[in-house]
Order: sequence, then C-alpha cells, then structure tokens
Amino acid sequence: MARSPLAAFFLLLSLTLLNPAYAIKFALQPARFPGAKCIWNPVHNNALVIVTANVGPGANQRVDIEIIDSSAEKNVYLNKRNINAESRFAVTAHAEGEVGVCFKNYLDKSVTPEKGAKMSRIVDLDVDIGAEAVDYNAIANQESLSGLETEMRKLEGMLKELVDEQGYLKKREERFTATNESTQQRVQNFAWFSILALAGLGAWQIVHLRSFFKRKYLID
Repeated sequence: MARSPLAAFFLLLSLTLLNPAYAIKFALQPARFPGAKCIWNPVHNNALVIVTANVGPGANQRVDIEIIDSSAEKNVYLNKRNINAESRFAVTAHAEGEVGVCFKNYLDKSVTPEKGAKMSRIVDLDVDIGAEAVDYNAIANQESLSGLETEMRKLEGMLKELVDEQGYLKKREERFTATNESTQQRVQNFAWFSILALAGLGAWQIVHLRSFFKRKYLID
C-alpha cells in the first residue's frame, strides 16, 4: 500500500513526458492587410483544446484571433476581434489532424507603414490539449476528491489519451497497409499487361514480316 503513491507518481511522470506543453512567445508585426501567423498543434477527434493568449500592449494596433483546423471541411471554431491582455478560449476538435491558432495584427490607418514597421505586439501563447486541458483542481473541489484520487483521475485521462493514440495509429497502419497492397496489386497487373502487350506486339510483327516477305517472294 505504501508503494502505490510512488508508483502512481512515476507513472504520472512518464505520461506527462508524453504530453508536451505547447507554449510559445513571439512578436506580431502590424500591417494594413496583415497575413495570418498560425501555430499548429496535432489533435484527435473530440479532444478538448484550451487556448490561453496573452497579448501585450500596443497603441494603434488591433489583434484578431481565429482557431481553425486542417481537415477537409476547414472548420472554424472561433473568430474574435481585438483581443487584449490575457484571453482564454476552449474548443473541441471535430476531426483528426491539427488545430491552428491564427493571429492577425492590424495597423491603424492613422499610422504610416514606415512607422508601423517599427511596431509590434508580444503574444504569449499556451495551448493545452486533451488531459492537459482539464482543470482537475476544479473537479477535485467539486467532487471532494483527495490528492491521490485527483492524481488517479489525471492518470485515467492520460491513459485514455494513450489508448486513443494507439487506436488512431492502428487505423493509420491499416490504411497504409491497404494502400500498399492496392499499389502492389496495380503494379503487378501493369507488369502482366506489359508482358502480354509485348508478346502480342512481337507476334504481330512476326506475322506482318512473314506476310511482307511472301509478297516479295523472298520466302515460300
């Protein structure tokens, strides 16, 4: 019984290493017609994504945020204008792939482009996905869980993520295997077609040449 908390700690540590935190800090340059700067993170279907964006001060600049995914549907989860200071957003992924957090920094019309080139706003972005996005402290307070029970609940969430990841990788492996087998069959069919086509062409050439030589009385 004394070894259970220690084992849970090491298991939690190993699972935490498998779930890196996606945090980045960068300067966002303004423009009259700015391009989007997107930060992409891989996600699974139905995964919870918590985006925390801390936008630094900057006069005559407006920062907009958009959260999208890389699926064929190009889902747009959030589109918010003029975010300032710390903003926190929660979305749920609708497809396997990647979720992108995109920023645009618009320069006010009263500022010349030359002056705007020297301006920027600092964005501190933190993206939590899956089990990392769940507030287990709030769950513990709501359900009156002990410290060990909270850690076990967190382990359960991380283990579920690992199972989902293994299932996703298995499906990809099956899809790649089916693609390889289909490609191999097509190559094999093309090889047989090439052999039969060459054999037919060779037989036609022999018949044609034999007929030509007979017309010229070169052979009987």
